[in-house]
Amino acid sequence: MPIGWLNWRITLAAAVDSNLRDYSVITGNYWAYTLTDGALRMLVVLHFHTLGYTPFEIASLFLFYELFGIVTNAVGGWLGARIGLNRTMQIGLLMQIVALAMLAVPEAYLTVVWVMAAQALSGIAKDLNKMSAKSSMKSIAKDSHRGLYRIVAFLTGSKNALKGGGFFLGAVLLSWLGFQGAVLAMAGGLTVVWLVSMWLLTTELGVAKNKPKFSQIFSKSVAINTLSLARFFLFAARDVWFVVALPVFLHQVIGWDYWQVGGYLALWVIVYGAIQAMAPKLMGVAEGENTGRNQLVLFGLVLALTPAAIALGLRTAWDPALVVSIGLLAFALLFAMNSAFHSYLIVRFARREGASLDIGFYYMSNAAGRLLGTVASGALYQWAGLGVCLWISAVLIVIASLTALLIPKTGETEVETA
Repeated sequence: MPIGWLNWRITLAAAVDSNLRDYSVITGNYWAYTLTDGALRMLVVLHFHTLGYTPFEIASLFLFYELFGIVTNAVGGWLGARIGLNRTMQIGLLMQIVALAMLAVPEAYLTVVWVMAAQALSGIAKDLNKMSAKSSMKSIAKDSHRGLYRIVAFLTGSKNALKGGGFFLGAVLLSWLGFQGAVLAMAGGLTVVWLVSMWLLTTELGVAKNKPKFSQIFSKSVAINTLSLARFFLFAARDVWFVVALPVFLHQVIGWDYWQVGGYLALWVIVYGAIQAMAPKLMGVAEGENTGRNQLVLFGLVLALTPAAIALGLRTAWDPALVVSIGLLAFALLFAMNSAFHSYLIVRFARREGASLDIGFYYMSNAAGRLLGTVASGALYQWAGLGVCLWISAVLIVIASLTALLIPKTGETEVETA
């Protein structure tokens, strides 16, 4: 065998192994962060509900979490293109460790301002981690259609399945170790993951050849801008009834214990994540120049029927737990496919050089939608109950679906860095 051919085979094998290692480390980081993020969300909701906080006050604890997520996605995309996505991901993990440590103080010091500050750090950590993980997929994927769709769907779906596990973990840790013990245990575990990540993930991922200016965080692509607006309404529609209203409803109205609420929501998110991971088979993929707007509109309008049906069902004599359970299963199926297809399209539409700029801008809209949904969830539930939250959700999903009609049907989907 010629020496040149052998050297080429060795180089190719090393490149494949490097890509696989990077993908594995990135996915592992994302999984570890997601477990602590889901657990912390459940810990805060249940613990502060026990302390007598109203649903709106609980929602306000997440205000900075979502607000700083908006800023982080904008700045983080620009930062990732300059210093590398491996570094922004590791910074995100470190900030989550600090946020968890802040909440381990004695209960007397857990004021609203202190908890909001810790949640602000956690929000920055979340979106640095998500933006870094999603943006890195652009360079790892073998092709821009099926290969990209599969790895993005798997990353997103597995993350959400683990977030469900995090909900259950948070409820169990709260019952077993108490609030302070739970956050300390998670901080310790995440520190180990951070140290391993620093050791293994050394590849410079996503660094743009031409360092982008800060003004370039705003996308010039019609497809990306429209998809971002649709994402804003889609995630506001989910969180307006799922984040605060639903767990409080399950505990307050149906009368479930904390571990039952945590386990129930954990199971739902696990199912939701599994469906996301299978989305390429369930929903299909937009090939070639087709931008996929028809899939977004059709599946979105069908999704809008689900919260409306749950709201109607709660007005009947049927068991509310049964109504919510059946409705949540349908919502999981349809929302997961919508969300996975969204996630694939933004990575596909993003420019190859400096993809984190476009993806950061997109997830800035995602964070803004979550902020609106979270605040509205607490306020609307306290004012009018779960039914109104569900009707608002249906309206927002319809708006998201109609917005997707503005995405160009065909044409260039990638923009170059100016």
